Amino acid sequence: MDINIIIGLMVPFAGTALGAMMVLFMKNGMKHSLQKALAGFAAGVMLSASFWSLLIPAVEQASESMGKKAVIPTSIGFCLGMAFLLLIDTLTPHMHIDETVEGPKTNLKKNTMLVLAVVIHNIPEGMAVGVLFAGWMQGNPLVTFTAALSLSIGIAIQNFPEGAIISMPLHANGMSKAKACLQGVLSGAVEPIAGFVTILLASLIVPYMPILLSFAAGAMIYVVVEELIPDMSSDDHSNMATVAFLLGFVVMMILDIALG
Repeated sequence: MDINIIIGLMVPFAGTALGAMMVLFMKNGMKHSLQKALAGFAAGVMLSASFWSLLIPAVEQASESMGKKAVIPTSIGFCLGMAFLLLIDTLTPHMHIDETVEGPKTNLKKNTMLVLAVVIHNIPEGMAVGVLFAGWMQGNPLVTFTAALSLSIGIAIQNFPEGAIISMPLHANGMSKAKACLQGVLSGAVEPIAGFVTILLASLIVPYMPILLSFAAGAMIYVVVEELIPDMSSDDHSNMATVAFLLGFVVMMILDIALG
């Protein structure tokens, strides 16, 4: 496999790892206002990436052979993506990020469920990066290396606060800083794995690229709607979170247009 693709797959994981390491340098837990702002920024990045890097290329590619009927495969893929995450969300015991409770007492069940929540969210992100790199490897004219890399960088930016959001509550719940950091880092390992598996199946998925691109978009938007927006909008500081959402959306849009 091309070294550039390996680096591209690892970039989102690096974002999670760097975010998780923040617990090693901060004496106090993360302020509630900062957590909401980071959730808003992450939501903006993911929503922007879903449109600019996934849905729009899916529609453009399907339109070449299907014209206005391109809405059919993209709609199917989008619905399947949301249904897939809904199924995982329903069957896998986990807690929502905004349900974390800080306290001195260690709670293994809460810690495990929090890590599971982030792992579930990272699966579609890894798939999305893998789908774009797979399309580029197969010579798809609508998928460039820079477009795949811009999505990878955008998800890495989104993963930085996500890594901090998981490691700091774990430490607040009684886990040591080193172990909380490790758990946060490992939560992001599923992304390059999901991307690598997607690329391995490249020869099989290319004919269904519009469906797969919209599938990844649906899965990512599910995370935004189910987890991040409720977290950023509840209680106080929602205005700050909304501004952070705006910044995240614009940053990802600029990345996609400038690098794509």
